[in-house]
Amino acid sequence: MSVETIEEQIAELDNVSFAKLRDWFIEFEHARWDKQIEADSNNGKLDFLINAALVEHQAGKSRDL
Repeated sequence: MSVETIEEQIAELDNVSFAKLRDWFIEFEHARWDKQIEADSNNGKLDFLINAALVEHQAGKSRDL
């Protein structure tokens, strides 16, 4: 199925069906993002963020929440 076919079918949805699809898609996208972040974290790709935060904290640039 092509993207164009999917777009055409989405354009034909009634408002209720479109809202259900939109809500499902948002949740689906968030789940994919969460999996990617977890994979990147497990592979050490985000270690630079941890290190930068630790450097700032040690330099006294952080505060209690």
